[in-house]
Amino acid sequence: MFLSKVSFLLRNAVTGVVQRESGYASVLARKLFLQNDALEFSTSVPCRSDIVSTRQQTDSTSESSSLTTNTGTPDKLYKKIEVEVRGNESAVLKSYGQFAVMAANHLEITIGRNTAPRKAIHERYTVLKSAHVHKKHRVQYEMRTYYRYLDFLQLTGSTADTFLEYLQRNLPEGVAMKVTKIELEKLPESIAATSNA
Repeated sequence: MFLSKVSFLLRNAVTGVVQRESGYASVLARKLFLQNDALEFSTSVPCRSDIVSTRQQTDSTSESSSLTTNTGTPDKLYKKIEVEVRGNESAVLKSYGQFAVMAANHLEITIGRNTAPRKAIHERYTVLKSAHVHKKHRVQYEMRTYYRYLDFLQLTGSTADTFLEYLQRNLPEGVAMKVTKIELEKLPESIAATSNA
């Protein structure tokens, strides 16, 4: 799914460079975040062409190495991720639902539902117009809250984190989001042993 696009994204990324003073006059220590952990010393701040040439050299080495990084811990698997979005305008929520579905289609994520209830939830408050007297004269205030429910099925942990971060960064103003993750886990060994016996 998303892992096939990682190599394209990494190929276009600029290498990370950290510069710090080494303690000597006008000498900077520069460390590149790549396979070689060596420090390069220069007497001035590197120019843009120096960084580009370093990036081109490291691109050829990074393409030959594999992109899989094995951290030793297995990735989480989610059966379903439920996203509930609340807002004061139904048109904004409908547009955001279309945006989320389009982003999921680009990442080849299975979409479960994209629905909204027909009626909004109305909360009405009645208060007196004046501070203490004239009970016959009142004002009613009403808040309407619209909902939209989005389900995304069969996701890995890394894909889910990336996708949800993208959705949250593009959340419109005045819209709240609630995310519920349903994770798949192995049966505990004690239960698995009794079910196999």
